[in-house]
Amino acid sequence: MTPLVLIPGMMCDARMWGTLPAALAPRALHHALPVEGNSIADMAAAILHAAPARFALAGLSMGGIVAMEMLEQAPDRVERLALMDTNPLAEAPAVRARRAPQVARAMGGDLDGVMRDEMKPNYLADPSDTATLDLCMDMALSLGPDVFRRQSRALRDRADRTDTLRRFTGPALVLMGQADRACPRDRHDLMHALMPHSRLVIVPGAGHLPPLEQPGPTLAALQEWLNA
Repeated sequence: MTPLVLIPGMMCDARMWGTLPAALAPRALHHALPVEGNSIADMAAAILHAAPARFALAGLSMGGIVAMEMLEQAPDRVERLALMDTNPLAEAPAVRARRAPQVARAMGGDLDGVMRDEMKPNYLADPSDTATLDLCMDMALSLGPDVFRRQSRALRDRADRTDTLRRFTGPALVLMGQADRACPRDRHDLMHALMPHSRLVIVPGAGHLPPLEQPGPTLAALQEWLNA
C-alpha cells in the first residue's frame, strides 16, 4: 500500500487533518510541515528529503502549493496527487501587498491579532464553529511568529505551477469547500482542467478547511482517490 504524505495549510499542523488520518489506517502516513527554509522550493526539498521513495501526496492550501513544488522537483516520486483548497498560480499583487504589514505585526508580538482579524474570518463556512476556530488559533500560536514570517514570504514569492500540473498524468483529486473564500472555485476548475486524470469534488457545508468542517465527504473523496 503506497504511503501517503500529508501537508497542512499555513500556520497549521497535523491536527488540521482531524479524524482523517485514523480513518485511513492501516496506510502508512507521513505528516510533513512546511516550516524549513525561506521559500516554497526549500520547504518542498526538505519534505522530499524525509519522504518515502515513492508516495501519494495530499496538500491543503499552502500544503497544496508545496505539494506542487514537490511534483516539480521530483515528478517520478509522486504516484498520485490530491490538491485541496489551494491555488496553482503565483501570488496576486493585492495579496502580496498585504504580506509585509501582516509580518511586521506578527513579529511585533501580535500574531494572535493577525490570525484573529485577517486569517480566521476567511477559514470556515460556519463562523460560529468556535471549536474549529480555537484549534486554528492554537495551531498558529504553537508554530509562532517566525514560522509565520517564513511561510508568508515563501507564499509571496512562489512560482506559477500550472505547467507542472499539465505534465502530471497520475490519479489526481482536486477538492474544495463550496464556501471557500480564500481559494475560489476558478482555481480548482483550472487545476482540474490541467490534469487529465483528475476528479473535481466540491464539498457542501465547508469553507477552507473541509477535513475539519466536513470530514465524512472529505474522507470519502480521499479514499476514492487512493484506490483509483
